[in-house]
Amino acid sequence: MHISLNWLQQLVDVRFPAAANRPTPDRATAGLAAEDLAHLLTMAGFEVEDLEDRRAWADGVVVGWVTQQEKHPDADRLSVCTVDIGADKPLTIVCGAANVRAQVRVPVATIGTYLPKIDLKLKPSQLRGVPSEGMICSLKELGLEKESDGIHIFEQDVAPGTDVRPLLGLEDVILDLSSTANRADALSMVGIAREVRALTGGTLKLPQIEIQTYPVAATQLQLKIAATEACPTYTGTLIQGVKIGPSPDWLQQRLQAAGTRPINNVVDITNYVLLEWGQPLHAFDANKIRQVTGQAALTLGVRFGQAGETLKTLDGVDRKLQAQTLIITATGDSRGGNSRGGDSAIALAGVMGGEATEVDETTTTLMLEAAWFEPVAVRRSARSQGLRTEASTRYERGVNQAELAIATQRAIDLILDLAGGEVIAQAQTEAQPERLWSNPIELRLDRLNTILGPVRLEPNPASPDSDPAQTTVLQASQVEAILTALGCHLSPLAKDNTWTVTAPPYRYRDLEREIDLIEEVARLHGYDNFCDTLPQASGLGKLSAEQRILRRIRESLRSAGLTEVIHYSLGKPEHENQIKLANPLLAEYSALRVDMLQGLIDAFQYNLEQGNGPLWGFELGRIFWQDGETLCEGDRLAGILGGDPSHGSWQRSGKPKPTAWYEAKGVLEMVFVRLGLAIGWQADGSNRLLHPGRTAALMLRGRPCGLFGQLHPEVCRDRTLPPEVYAFDLDLAALIVALNDDDGRKVPLLKPFSAFPAADRDLAFFVDRTVSVADLTRLIEKTAGKLLETVELFDEYRGATVPEGQRSLAFRLVYRVGDRTLTDPDIDPIQQKIRDKLVQQYKVELRS
Repeated sequence: MHISLNWLQQLVDVRFPAAANRPTPDRATAGLAAEDLAHLLTMAGFEVEDLEDRRAWADGVVVGWVTQQEKHPDADRLSVCTVDIGADKPLTIVCGAANVRAQVRVPVATIGTYLPKIDLKLKPSQLRGVPSEGMICSLKELGLEKESDGIHIFEQDVAPGTDVRPLLGLEDVILDLSSTANRADALSMVGIAREVRALTGGTLKLPQIEIQTYPVAATQLQLKIAATEACPTYTGTLIQGVKIGPSPDWLQQRLQAAGTRPINNVVDITNYVLLEWGQPLHAFDANKIRQVTGQAALTLGVRFGQAGETLKTLDGVDRKLQAQTLIITATGDSRGGNSRGGDSAIALAGVMGGEATEVDETTTTLMLEAAWFEPVAVRRSARSQGLRTEASTRYERGVNQAELAIATQRAIDLILDLAGGEVIAQAQTEAQPERLWSNPIELRLDRLNTILGPVRLEPNPASPDSDPAQTTVLQASQVEAILTALGCHLSPLAKDNTWTVTAPPYRYRDLEREIDLIEEVARLHGYDNFCDTLPQASGLGKLSAEQRILRRIRESLRSAGLTEVIHYSLGKPEHENQIKLANPLLAEYSALRVDMLQGLIDAFQYNLEQGNGPLWGFELGRIFWQDGETLCEGDRLAGILGGDPSHGSWQRSGKPKPTAWYEAKGVLEMVFVRLGLAIGWQADGSNRLLHPGRTAALMLRGRPCGLFGQLHPEVCRDRTLPPEVYAFDLDLAALIVALNDDDGRKVPLLKPFSAFPAADRDLAFFVDRTVSVADLTRLIEKTAGKLLETVELFDEYRGATVPEGQRSLAFRLVYRVGDRTLTDPDIDPIQQKIRDKLVQQYKVELRS
């Protein structure tokens, strides 16, 4: 927000505070310098991004009286002017403006003047042989307009040689100030004046406004508010007999200083009140509303938009209204494309007015709107139209509802003063009770000092030997002075050093808790006045057990050739159990993800399309879902791999070598081996993204901990992916628990190789196809006991010699111990026991 120092000084006596760390009091008579005020506001949390000294824009520019104007002897578009600037002799100036003429007062930049807005320093020159001793300026050259049709001509009767800066409002300094989102009050000149008063101890000089009572004429103006939650307070004032024209110079200059373009007196007044009090207002042409409705009596309403409605706003854009678009309506006869049963949209509530009811030079009767719209409703409405205005910005942060009547009366007074007319009717909804913005807060002095810590004592000027390092804590009187300066009301300090504090209405939205008050005390006392306290001793930092485990998991996956990727936890709403955002930025990111695989598949597809080859990646993240009324979340580890990861295929005559299912499974098994986890595999077909016949459930300690499988053919077809793409999705919490439970896995143990030879046996049999290899392997390992070192499937056959519905499997069992060489009497009983168990449990037909 642009803050005019001249305007600010009309609202508050700006002076230096007496604190030693603030600017010295001996300059207080001259007021607070702009640079010092900028520093003061920045240190208080209002960052001043730029300081624009407009006094330099026209330093050396004076009023000149054009006594004579003649055509240039050698140029058709140039004039030779004789200009009196109050000096001993008039100046001769060559001017190219079409509107220059004799007997007018103009701004003249004299020789030696520097115009920073066009980066020009005036020097004596000759134009087509005629000497020119200065320049007659336009407002563009003085920085007041982007484009000018010609030179500026003063209407005021001022003496030649007068400094033009007071006439043009250039005796001002503009602070470009930004505030945090919780400080809605800082989006107004009155709000900044209150802040400066609290920082400097100055005196507020707010405009004296006396609230008037106006006639309630239901035959002329009525309100029918349908969206009462979005608009609990609405005031409409009917003013007739106004005369539209340009605003006075003081009003235009203040608007220009704030970065607002003057339009006409009525519109300028609504913008002025918005800047002064932070309350958006809107003026409708009442006669144009009557043309829309077809009725003499005005009936205004507030509701949300409906399908098929449109509204042409002041910026000339035809806007399609949506269900979340809050609108102002006028009720009358059903006519026009914007009408739904005679209820016509005439403005976007709290955002922008409509073109059909715009105030222009033909307006004679106004309907002045002053309302309090609910912040969330305005934010959603503005976003639905892709529109953000000065009004919507303030409504979104929350305007001061308690001073709505003051801002309304301020606008009415200015309109009656500058545009004439009289108030013939006023209608308003019931005002909100004061308790909505008067929330008592309990503040404990002991708690305040515990959080803020000690403060430095100011050096005593009368005692040069005083220790500048002495500290103390904030006293009750200091706290009371600070909060009182902020406009808070404090009850007397109780015996337990506790106050009951009531925040002012304009701060009710951000002063809600005790910690908010403590922060305000620290901010106004000055953060740099608190002592720096460092810990006396610090211990060595270390990783938690979970952090160490996550690092091991990442290292194991990277060693297997996978790259870690990170995706947004937001996505499209595609599932019923997804948690949807109430206020999303984009439709593509409007719900929390319920799985990790979708993002990895998207990344795999994107890398292929960009020519980067297949992605071998993994991601650790969190998923979210809704179980009835319960919101749930969990940590997952997911990954994707496949395609042909090799580089250079000349040995295969350019033919690709896609990753096989068992190769991809081996990559994941290698990770588990590195982590020391014993994982079982069982057939599974529950995941819709994975191939139902090529998906396995991973079992950890007898419980499912995730899935591994090949992508479903339909997924590959829809995304134009190769069929050999594999993915895994694991329960990260289960992995962490398993890795954290076993102390032996925290530090890898060395296991020596056996010095004795191994003995191997082959076992072949027919078995039903529904029996998984994992089940058979578990049975063999459990039956064989400690003598069995490894068991491995080395052959599978399905053909004519195999019974129908079965397959032939061949396993190699390797036996070994570390203290002796195993003999046939050691192995044969175990081998026979395994055969018997297989026949008994799975009805296998032994072949060997």
